[in-house]
Amino acid sequence: MGQPRRELTPDRSPLHLWGSELRAWRDRRRLSLVKMGELVRYNPSYLARIERGERKSPRELAEAADRELNTSGALLRLWELIDSNPNGIRHSNHVANHPDHVANTRQVVAPTSEFPAESDEAGVTIPCRTQDGGIIFVTLPRRTFLSGLGLGTMAAASASPSASAQSSVLGSPQAITAPDLKPAEHFRQLRRVLIDNDNLLGPLRAIPTVESQIDAIRQLRLSYRGTDANELLYIQTQYAELCGWLYQDTGDFRSAQFWTDRALEWSYATGVPDLTTFILARKSQLAGDMHDGLTAIDLATAAARQARPDTRLGAIAATNGAYGYALTGDNRNANQMLDLAHDLITDRDMDPAFSWGSWMDDAYIEIHRARSLYAVGQYTDAAEGFRTAIENLPATYHRDRGVYLARESLAYVGAREPEQAASTGLQALGIGQATGSARIITELTKLDGQLERWHSVPAVAEFREAFDGLIAHQA
Repeated sequence: MGQPRRELTPDRSPLHLWGSELRAWRDRRRLSLVKMGELVRYNPSYLARIERGERKSPRELAEAADRELNTSGALLRLWELIDSNPNGIRHSNHVANHPDHVANTRQVVAPTSEFPAESDEAGVTIPCRTQDGGIIFVTLPRRTFLSGLGLGTMAAASASPSASAQSSVLGSPQAITAPDLKPAEHFRQLRRVLIDNDNLLGPLRAIPTVESQIDAIRQLRLSYRGTDANELLYIQTQYAELCGWLYQDTGDFRSAQFWTDRALEWSYATGVPDLTTFILARKSQLAGDMHDGLTAIDLATAAARQARPDTRLGAIAATNGAYGYALTGDNRNANQMLDLAHDLITDRDMDPAFSWGSWMDDAYIEIHRARSLYAVGQYTDAAEGFRTAIENLPATYHRDRGVYLARESLAYVGAREPEQAASTGLQALGIGQATGSARIITELTKLDGQLERWHSVPAVAEFREAFDGLIAHQA
């Protein structure tokens, strides 16, 4: 058995902080000291001493580590401040106190989770314009995709002051919690902020924070027993479900399945049946997004079987199951399930303390009716359904509005209304550019191809030119 890792002391001095930062980035890239040594051409034992703060890194090592770990200058900037602050006093504008800084919280120094997501080199598929004008899907490393380089969608968000402010909140739990809060309440509040940010800015900014918080919760649970430990496990499961949803929205279904499976596994350990039921329904939704109708039906049926009657869980399961039926061409059962969902949220007294599915209302169900109508080829009815339901969406559902607008535009194409399709597609494109939602971009990729036959229509030409300026192009 190997020796346990020595705990680092980043608060001791800037030198120690830089070493702990180096280890945190190395852990995030899942590199051993030996592998790291091969990349930067330094002895692993020498690197270990630097991580422990026993030696100062040479500048060339700092530059090499920054480059090989792809830290966008973070390691080098921190290294340059070591000698300017020898007493270890952290000023408010110190790079190590930047909210997005990987060393900002203690948990990143701890060993990483034994349940890692796919590596940064795993593939994420995006649309790319070929030299002959067509569109193909290419695979980029997740590292590139999450930085926004694949779709070109993050530049506008990064330049936005409001986006920067939101990003600061994501990385700074202290900004939203009081120091006397219990750990479980701290993570609960941060999760609410992450969900709000996802609705406004999409998943790309939230994913790294959510994954790091899962690691933090797992480490924190080692110090707790009894009720506190169980509460942290419950919150850890909620974070895993959220992480699965965020990856689902980027179109990275492998990672979405990974985290949703972890959430289901951990939900059984919590002993809370409602949580397990909700995640089963979420897995049904994920199967539907992957166009696996039979699996969507099976998982929705399992969720409905164990849903308590005074919760929205039965309605969530019925809604997701309906789309599964639509994917198999069974419009009759799809409509019956959607009618059942309406009945379940209007004819029952809901438990006021039950938070899962708070977004489940009549407008949400009708959005899914429109999606099911599109799946079975009833395009005019689908377009009308999308338009009516979108009008009733809360203003805060920014990203979701973009998804539904993109699907509405496809329904107009099916109904042979190219001008309306292009106009609606442009609205969705603006939201897709701001949020980086792969669901929006994927739907608009279909729209771009289906509008090609009407390329001479001015509104269509305008949409296709705007879309062409957004996506990647073949070199």
